[in-house]
Amino acid sequence: VPYCPRCGTALSSHEVAQGYKDVTEKSVFVKFKVKGKENEYFLAWTTTPWTLPSNVALCLNAKENYAKIQAEDGCVYILAEKLCSKLFENYTVLDVKTGKDYEYAEYEALFDFAKLEPNKKAYICVLDDYVTMDDGTGIVHIAPAFGEDDAQVGRKYNLPFLQLVNERGRFAEEVTAYKDMFVKDADKLIIKDLKEQNVL
Repeated sequence: VPYCPRCGTALSSHEVAQGYKDVTEKSVFVKFKVKGKENEYFLAWTTTPWTLPSNVALCLNAKENYAKIQAEDGCVYILAEKLCSKLFENYTVLDVKTGKDYEYAEYEALFDFAKLEPNKKAYICVLDDYVTMDDGTGIVHIAPAFGEDDAQVGRKYNLPFLQLVNERGRFAEEVTAYKDMFVKDADKLIIKDLKEQNVL
């Protein structure tokens, strides 16, 4: 349901319609390091940087092709083959596989705030048809607590449900770097921290 963090209550569709407006959001491309590889990354795109501390999976489309490319910066990136030329001018294709080939591939977490449930698998690649080739990289970051598609994929793959934001829209205690910050205010800090880690 639509929810107001300021009031701490759900909103009716009538209330939402009264205050509806289009806004411009900052989007980011993030490098998720492939587990066990030195300089290889899944490249994902998001318009909600504040959800990245709650990331538990990366979602690809099973039927689409994903290229592993060597970029000018010396890094190896995995992203949708159809979107490579939109994001990179000069690159070399090293390999092409389908999204299905990457199911359950592992990567390293961006943040270490999360205390994961022991019976849940996290930081893996998962698959769903909702991932399109229209924008971004063809790889969507998954935070099951924040978004309907994410929640459905989370249930399908039994992913952890990381709720690092309280009912007032502020980061919880365990998110030490952004503790008690309103999520949209934290966007700038999260982007800055990712830049410093060289994963932006």
